[in-house]
Amino acid sequence: MPETGETIADRKKRTKRVLTALRKLYPDADCALHHQNAYQLLVATILSAQSTDETVNKVTPALFKEYPTPKKLAAAKREDIEAMIKSTGFFRNKAKSILGAAQKITEEFGGEVPDEMNSLLTLPGVARKTANVILGTWFGKNEGVVVDTHVGRLATRLGLTWSSRNEKDAGRIEDDLISLFPRKEWTFLGHALIWHGRKVCSARKPDCEKCTLAKHCPSAGTFDR
Repeated sequence: MPETGETIADRKKRTKRVLTALRKLYPDADCALHHQNAYQLLVATILSAQSTDETVNKVTPALFKEYPTPKKLAAAKREDIEAMIKSTGFFRNKAKSILGAAQKITEEFGGEVPDEMNSLLTLPGVARKTANVILGTWFGKNEGVVVDTHVGRLATRLGLTWSSRNEKDAGRIEDDLISLFPRKEWTFLGHALIWHGRKVCSARKPDCEKCTLAKHCPSAGTFDR
């Protein structure tokens, strides 16, 4: 992460400017995974690991038509699931995860995806990032910030995480973002940073010249405190 020479108070002031800019850029930022309920969002999020949302969105319509509820999926054969989700990559592990999650939801949660962090984390294939997606996007609960590869990269480039930390350290980056941004903005922040990472601040070639966040970004070479 670039050194900014900022005090914590200065960084919090800059954070407000970053948030204002993101609100103007992406007022409708939301999850790109197609879903109609918490169950569909859960499955799609698990499938999206090391895959693209576009690929997942191509796979899930047939999957949800065949298995419209956790109970239906819980009774499925693992090899049948594998065949349907193969294009998302790591399909054997993902099939095991969504099958296990569906079984646990059916057996322990009355067929309903739980709306609490601790309960979600007991589901196979669900870590904190996935739980944050479900809670924030579907249930409207700001329990944390989704930190995927885009968010980790942008948090580092924008100087929103501390210099001693690595952009792949999702847990610590989430802690830093939580300390800087208001709780009510946590879900929006994750979605907006993901959108910006896809549209402008890509991993290989960030388009700093066209980036409206550049004046708030110590990595852009035009940083204005």
